[in-house]
Amino acid sequence: MKILLVEDEEKLRKVLKLYLEREGFEVEEAADGEEAVEKFQPVDHSLVILDVMLPKKDGWSVLRRIREKGETPVIMLTARGEDEDKIFGFDLGADDYVVKPVSPKEIVARVKAILKRTGKKITADNLQIDKAAREVYVKGEKISLTQKEYELLLYLYERPNIALSREQLLNGVWGYDFFGDYRTVDAHIKNLREKLGDARDYIKTVRGYGYKFEVGS
Repeated sequence: MKILLVEDEEKLRKVLKLYLEREGFEVEEAADGEEAVEKFQPVDHSLVILDVMLPKKDGWSVLRRIREKGETPVIMLTARGEDEDKIFGFDLGADDYVVKPVSPKEIVARVKAILKRTGKKITADNLQIDKAAREVYVKGEKISLTQKEYELLLYLYERPNIALSREQLLNGVWGYDFFGDYRTVDAHIKNLREKLGDARDYIKTVRGYGYKFEVGS
């Protein structure tokens, strides 16, 4: 699992990265809010550790952008512990809130707890996705997908039974800097269904809105 670690204090960032990597996590770093927004992708990051006080763009603004893209868990770090700040963070969609000075071991424990709590069990018997290898199998046979087809499938797969608008898919997979239209999503869904063969029925059309990955739980 890859974690996006957003912290402008380099020493703390390096220590947290070290502890997380020891536990088997892959860590991508960002030193300011603008860099965090540029690097964050729901299909790549399983969790975000986000400092509130950041250069260029504060943590609250970054959190808003993350929530526009999806439900990736976010742990907020702050030097202030007022209840009003915590309530504000939770209202914006934060999953946890840690007041500095932080213990690296506590951060690791909270990361594990949140990932365990927010993990979604889905049943897609004849479709498997190997995230480490970025490979997709249907009935045990590997199928060939383009990068965007893979990212679109993974974005849907990780949000089972949730109707996602074409705008959400466009922003979540292609990003806000992509100058395309909703037909881009439709074309990729069509190609995906053709390549998935017997697993194509997992992707359902939500008429007049978008698509969802429909499975049992």
